[in-house]
Amino acid sequence: MKEVTRTWKIVGGVTHANSYYKNGWIVMIAIGWARGAGGTIITNFERLLKGDWKPEGDEWLKMSYPSKITLLGSVIFTFQHSKYLAISKHNLMFLYTVFLVTTKITMMITDTSTITIAPFEDALSRMLFGWQQQFPSCEKKSETKSSHNGTGSSASKPVADASDNVKKKHSKKTE
Repeated sequence: MKEVTRTWKIVGGVTHANSYYKNGWIVMIAIGWARGAGGTIITNFERLLKGDWKPEGDEWLKMSYPSKITLLGSVIFTFQHSKYLAISKHNLMFLYTVFLVTTKITMMITDTSTITIAPFEDALSRMLFGWQQQFPSCEKKSETKSSHNGTGSSASKPVADASDNVKKKHSKKTE
C-alpha cells in the first residue's frame, strides 16, 4: 500500500505545482519528488538551509530506492501532465504503481536493492554522461564477458584491481 500512496503523492505534488507554476517543469518535478519521497529529501534541504549539511550523508548524492523511484515518477508524471506523454493519467498511474510493486516485491524476494533498477540507471547514465561511468553490477558483467571471449584480459584487470581495493577497504572497516 505504501507504493500506491507514493504514486498518489507524486501526482498530487505535480498537479499542485502546476496550479501555481504553469509549465514550470523544474518546480513540478521538485514538488512531486518532495511529496513522494517525503522526509529523505526535505530533511537534507532543511539541513542545507540551517548550515548543518554534510555531503557524506547527503541523500542527493547517494539516493535511496524511494528517492530514485520518486524522482523517476515525478519526471514521468510531469511529462504526462504537460501533455508530452500521450497516455491518460489513470493508465499511467496504474502502470507506474504496478512497476513500483513489482520492483519492491523483487527486492524483498532477492534481498537486494540495486539489481532491479541498476540496468535502467546504467543505460541512463551512459546516455547522459557518456561511456566512462559504469555501475559495480555492470563491471562484474563486463569482467565475465571479457574472460569468456578470451580477447579482453587486459581490460578486465583494472576492474578486478578496483574491486579488490574496495574489498580490502571494507574488510578493514569491519575489523
